[in-house]
Amino acid sequence: MISVVIPNYNGRRYLEGCLSSLSAQTFRDFEVILADNGSSDGSAEYVAEKFPMVRIVKNGANLGFAAGVNSGIRSARGEFILALNNDTAADEDLLRSLAGAMDSDQGVGMCASKMLFLDGRINSVGICLSRSGAAWDRGMGEEDEGQYEEPCEVFGPSAGAGLYRREMLDEVGLFDEDFFMYMEDVDLAFRGRLAGWRCLYVPEARVHHVHGGTAGFGSDLSVYYGNRNVLWYPVKDFPRRLLISSLPWILGRNLAVVPYYALRGRGRVALRSKVDGLAGLPLMLRKRKKVLRRAPEREIRKHIRTWSEIREP
Repeated sequence: MISVVIPNYNGRRYLEGCLSSLSAQTFRDFEVILADNGSSDGSAEYVAEKFPMVRIVKNGANLGFAAGVNSGIRSARGEFILALNNDTAADEDLLRSLAGAMDSDQGVGMCASKMLFLDGRINSVGICLSRSGAAWDRGMGEEDEGQYEEPCEVFGPSAGAGLYRREMLDEVGLFDEDFFMYMEDVDLAFRGRLAGWRCLYVPEARVHHVHGGTAGFGSDLSVYYGNRNVLWYPVKDFPRRLLISSLPWILGRNLAVVPYYALRGRGRVALRSKVDGLAGLPLMLRKRKKVLRRAPEREIRKHIRTWSEIREP
């Protein structure tokens, strides 16, 4: 069984499209869980009335993406967990394609979908990383011209439509709730990789995504959490030698983004994200000690690039 967990905060306007697309799936062994983070727009009531097959987990406040999804996972019954954004619409074979890929290899702990913007451009076909800690969606913004039609191994999935094996989650833990939102999927993919699990990109598993429908693309919220958490996850997850050798890139990027955002009117938000990020490093160092490290460092290094563009999260 696949448990589809949809985090929601005041996203009622997206839920009909998302849930209707799940109702039309060709794969039928699944359940849907809406993890509602204290919405005030009637989301939970609307779903209860219009989609009674959906199980609703009501959280009393906005817990963020990580804790919201985790609340749904904890009540899920499936062998596989699909984290799915509320502003998505799934192609009818999404679940069938993902389940087939996961069943093909017991060493696969994660599967990445082909996420497309509404205009058909690519949103994500997996996660890319650099030594600076920058993380971005592979193929982001490209025209879909068939260049990503072959299944392959990628570092990890975007949690906007990422499938996770329950066995892996039981071993490495759920999304880190201290991240609140952004980079929590990078951190989880890193922990899965370090424990020896692999991730497959499944091009037949297609999802259309509004992108930023809840937090707002380029909003203060996304700038803050993206830029805070990009400092946290390398300290928590990078193998020791990689972390030490990457410090010039990490420091350089984290210094450079402040003037970058200042020129775009968000310098204060970016600066606050770095101050709070530094304050949280002792916590990340404590969490680092608990990360399971089974995979050889070379398996991690082959997925990490030396140089990257500075991108808005």
